[in-house]
Amino acid sequence: MTLIVAIAVALLLAAISLVHLIWAFGSTWPAGNEKALARMVTGFPGATRMPPRTASAAVAAVLFAAALWALAMTGISASALLTLGGAALAGVFLLRGLIAYTPWWRARTPEQPFASLDRKYYAPLCLALAAGFAVLTAARIV
Repeated sequence: MTLIVAIAVALLLAAISLVHLIWAFGSTWPAGNEKALARMVTGFPGATRMPPRTASAAVAAVLFAAALWALAMTGISASALLTLGGAALAGVFLLRGLIAYTPWWRARTPEQPFASLDRKYYAPLCLALAAGFAVLTAARIV
């Protein structure tokens, strides 16, 4: 069971990492232009430009590392670092998922279509990833 969870988490994170990587190279997919993409993925009022490409590349690298981490958690290593890292990743994704439903976040990121996409897709995906890392972490503890 944990292998299936790890593979699912890793595939999701690798796919999201790939999207950030193509943004780092200047693509505006899935939007038609940079302004539309910025409104779709940042949510900040008046956003007309994407964050720096280096930021997208850094996010891609971190997400890919998290994907590898999920897979490493299924190994036979008894490393407490793997377990703590999994718990930390569960916490990060849980916080990101929950914050999307707070008035503070809604006020900070009101731009459409981000606000709707965040509530319908981005936040639930983060909560699912949090659950995946929680399962992987619990499996290492029990």
